[in-house]
Order: sequence, then structure tokens, then C-alpha cells
Amino acid sequence: MPRINVVILAAGMGKRMRSALPKVLHPLAGKPILSHVLDTARTLSPEKICVIYGYGGERVRQTVGDDSNLIWVEQAQQLGTGHAVKQALPYLEKGSATLVLFGDVPLVKSNTLEELIGKARADNLVLLTVELDNPTGYGRIVRDSETNRVQAIVEEKDALPSQKAIREINTGIMILPNMYLESWLDRLSNNNTQGEYYLTDIIAMAVDDGIQIETSNPSSEWEVVGVNDKVQLSSLERIYQQDIANKLMEQGVMLADPARLDVRGKLVCGNDVEIDVNCIFEGNVRLGDGVKVNANCILRNVVVSDGTVIHPFSMLEDTRVGENCRVGPYARIRPGTQLDDVVHVGNFVEIKNSHIASGSKVNHLSYIGDTEMGKQVNIGAGTITCNYDGAFKYRTIIEDNVFIGSDSQLIAPVTVAKGSTIGAGSTITRDTPEGQLTLSRVKQISIAHWKRPQKNKD
Repeated sequence: MPRINVVILAAGMGKRMRSALPKVLHPLAGKPILSHVLDTARTLSPEKICVIYGYGGERVRQTVGDDSNLIWVEQAQQLGTGHAVKQALPYLEKGSATLVLFGDVPLVKSNTLEELIGKARADNLVLLTVELDNPTGYGRIVRDSETNRVQAIVEEKDALPSQKAIREINTGIMILPNMYLESWLDRLSNNNTQGEYYLTDIIAMAVDDGIQIETSNPSSEWEVVGVNDKVQLSSLERIYQQDIANKLMEQGVMLADPARLDVRGKLVCGNDVEIDVNCIFEGNVRLGDGVKVNANCILRNVVVSDGTVIHPFSMLEDTRVGENCRVGPYARIRPGTQLDDVVHVGNFVEIKNSHIASGSKVNHLSYIGDTEMGKQVNIGAGTITCNYDGAFKYRTIIEDNVFIGSDSQLIAPVTVAKGSTIGAGSTITRDTPEGQLTLSRVKQISIAHWKRPQKNKD
């Protein structure tokens, strides 16, 4: 088996997308469709990966990530697939073979390409083909009736009625022997209605040169479906998500409705995990044993430990959650937060860049920011850590076994000492003594004979 170079064709504008965004940058499962192709290509450990780019230029490179392992080759004029591959010729090793992929075909699997590569030699050509119930519009694979060898690829517009009945079609994904590639590309003609150089014309040249042509097939048709408009993009999104949902359920995850799950990254689940409808998982998310995520939650780059329940309409981002916690409903846990075991974060609570130690509770309508909170702390409803003075942010320290009454404000930097109690409605501006009640209230008065203002009836 020869060493493999990969060439990814990603120069097209994608007019049917009706968007200023280059087609290969449209998102599928939370990342550009070209990134899916690149990630798959990297799993093959190729000698080189060349990306042929054109429309969108630097934007494509910057968005996808211009790492040193990629060779970016510009196709200034889009003159066809053959012309695109020719731009990569100076970077391809003579003794290798070249796998041609497409930047708008995002769901082809690694094992499909590995099987394709397994049939490659230094002196043969391998095509990825698929049989369709309705092959209309695709180039047909024409085989010799006696040997069953591939003889040509005939495009729909050029096909005879008998050839149009052929269900095996060309996907465009192929492995080409570099020892012949330059000669074949030089012989390509653009004498066609589009005035373009078609890579598929190489097949007839290979047959004329006596080069053996092998074929391989994907396990699913959708692996080789390209994106040409947003209807196709939407269809592939659901196929991708359904595939993920099936794998999760095979691993024992209970999904309330597999059709209402979105994974936009990597989701790893333990045993007995339950996920309700309309949940979104972004980045890297890990759910421990017995975790339950209720409806309409968003988790981004989160680790949730065993036995924790995330109640509906909660959002967690760049957070670590301990065991047997309760979060939500309607909670927002922002980056830099760590919840230790058996922490309760209730409805309409926001926590940012804070550490909440085990057994503590922030149950109602509170904001906790830039805070170090100890164990067994109880935060009353409407409590706010005032951590920002308009220019700088400061930390609040709340030590173990503190009780803070409702509607209190802690003006950072401040320390609430161990065992302290803060009376409801207090504004705390100085450190509190350990084990004492601290409160700040104006004297309550009632004004006799006071009348509420009224509007004139005129």
C-alpha cells in the first residue's frame, strides 16, 4: 500500500447557498463543513494534506485554522476539478498516491476511506462508488460486461438510455497514483459545455493506459452526499444528529426523543444517563453515571459528575459540576465555575468564575460572581455579590457555614467569616466577624397623615 497524500477541493463559492459566507464554512453540528472533512482526513495519518481554496480566501484559512500541517493552495480561477488537483501537483510526492476529497462532502467516515486506501497500490486507481435507487444527475460507472472492470464514467447528459439505467454512480472521491497523475492532468481538455477540466476524464485515460481500476463502497449513501444549498445542509444536519443519537442509545443513554438532540462537539456519557428533549451539547461534554439532563438545556465544555440533575432551561458553560448536585431550572453557570458535590443551584441563579464547596445552596434569584464559597453555605433569595466597580473586578470570600439572608448585597472585596449570619436586606461593605450576626438597615419609620400622590382628574 502506498503512502497517501490528501487533496481536499474547497475552492467553490456555492452560489446556491445564497450567502456571502463561503460554502465550506457553513456550520454542520457546530463547526464548518470543511472542518469535518479535515478531521476525517487527519485520522488517516496522511503524509500531506493539501487544501485547494478559492472563494473566501483568507477567511477560509483563518476560520478553519491555518495550522502548519496543512498545505493551502489557491485556485484563483475555478476551472474544474481537474484544474484544482493540478494546483496541488508541486506538493505531491511522486511515489505516493493521492486521495481526493471534497470540502462540501462532510460526512464520509474514516473507515470508509480506510477501506478505499486498503485497495490502493502505487500503480492502480481506486474509486468510491455507490448504488442509488435514483441515480439521476450523477455520472454512471460503466463496467465491462465480461470482466466487470470499470471502463468509464459517463455523465448524465452524455449517457445512452441503457447507461442511464445504471444505478452505480461516481462519488468523486478517488485515489490516484501519483506516478501517472501529472501526465493525466496535462492531457485533460476543457472542450465541454462548461469549459472546465474534469477530473473524471482521467478514468478513460487510465483504461487506455491499461491501469487497473478498483472500486469500494461506503456503508451508507449519506456519507457521500454533498452540500449545494441550505436544504441539503439541513438534511445532513439531521442525518448527522440521528447517527449520534443512535450511537448514544446503543451505549445505553436514554433519549426522550432522538430527533430532538443536537451534539455540536463530543458527548461522552456514563451508565444510566437520561437526556430530555431539545438539549444542545457543544464542545467537549462528559456526563457521569446516573446524570439526568432535563428539557431545553445547553451544556458547553462541561463535566457533570455522577448523580447530578440539570433541571430545565439551564445553561452551563466551561464548568465542572460535582456529584449529586441539583442545578436549575433556569440557572446559568458561566465559565470558570466549579460546583463541588451536593451543591444546589436553583431557579434564576447566575454563577460566574466561582468555586462553590460541597453542601452549599444558592437556590433563588441570585448572582454569585468571582466568589470563593465554603461548605454548607446558604444563600438567600436575591443575594448579589457586587464584584465590579466599573473598571476592576474583585473577589468575595464566603467561608463555611455562612447563612446570608435574602436581598443582601456583598460589596467586594469582602470576606464573610465562618459561621456568620447576614440579616436579610443588608449591604455588606466590610469583613464580618466569625460566628456573629451582621446586618445593615435604616430605621423603619411610618409617617402619619401621608397621602399618596394622585393625578388630577381634569
